[in-house]
Amino acid sequence: MTDPAPGAVLRGAVDLSSLRNRPQPAAGAAPADPGAASDLPSLIMDVTDALFPQVLELSRTVPVVVDLWAEWCGPCKQLSPILEKVVTELGGRLVLAKVDVDANPQLAQAFRAQSIPLVVALVGGQPVPLFTGAVPEQQVREVFAQLLQVAAQNGVTGTLPVEPGDGDAAEPAEPALPPLHAAAYEAIEAGDYARAVAAYEQALVENPRDADARAGLAQVSLLQRVQGLDLQQARAAAAAAPLDVDAQFAVADLDVSGGHVDDAFERLLDLFGRLPGDERAPVRERLLELFGLVGDADPRVIRARGRLASLLF
Repeated sequence: MTDPAPGAVLRGAVDLSSLRNRPQPAAGAAPADPGAASDLPSLIMDVTDALFPQVLELSRTVPVVVDLWAEWCGPCKQLSPILEKVVTELGGRLVLAKVDVDANPQLAQAFRAQSIPLVVALVGGQPVPLFTGAVPEQQVREVFAQLLQVAAQNGVTGTLPVEPGDGDAAEPAEPALPPLHAAAYEAIEAGDYARAVAAYEQALVENPRDADARAGLAQVSLLQRVQGLDLQQARAAAAAAPLDVDAQFAVADLDVSGGHVDDAFERLLDLFGRLPGDERAPVRERLLELFGLVGDADPRVIRARGRLASLLF
């Protein structure tokens, strides 16, 4: 799922022209240097379609990392804290712009965000691909180091002034994680999803009501299942064997991890409806797991639950 390519510009793959010259907010013109970036004061910022021209202009002075995410995306929740941590530690040499693709469809379309999390950079107003999917902290550090080299080669070597306490604002003090949760996070950062799954499962054995452990288990289980899968091969296998449960599960998992939630639900619901009654249980269990991962209040989950109920009776 990960495709790091920090040295290549996305020529022709991303069209930012429609966003480059949008009217500026009433606060004034886009900043030309870090000291003028009063409308974008933080190393980590939530960016909208309307603010994006200022982000593009800022990227002419300091490289901007763009994190395209969504609230329902489990891998996004694993990756975003890592991005924030590493950007904060770099002390203004990089800026992180967080884009909610559901709230900012123009940006999602401009970056052709077919899968999320999608992480790209802006250097001198030009997009540079970094990676898709959740990756461990060490890999994020390596990619960002290469990004800084690419930026320097293109004359973008500025540093955004860091106000005292910026790091604290980006990473507020939190109570220490329970030992098993901490072990799971360490395993995820190391890319060892099996160890993370084991830690969350043990946490649930000790406390079956641990909602955070249950949510973490669902997220990391999805990451583990899609690790190493090739989307085109998975789709071909599923098309060749429409009643093969494992083949359909693989595509559904890839679709959820890539943001195509409705497609995943429809695939599994179609499979559920076509299978004999005594073979349906695993499909129902996978659907319920994915419902919990996306969120019970999500409209797509509500629709899919309704269809599942109609197939049960």
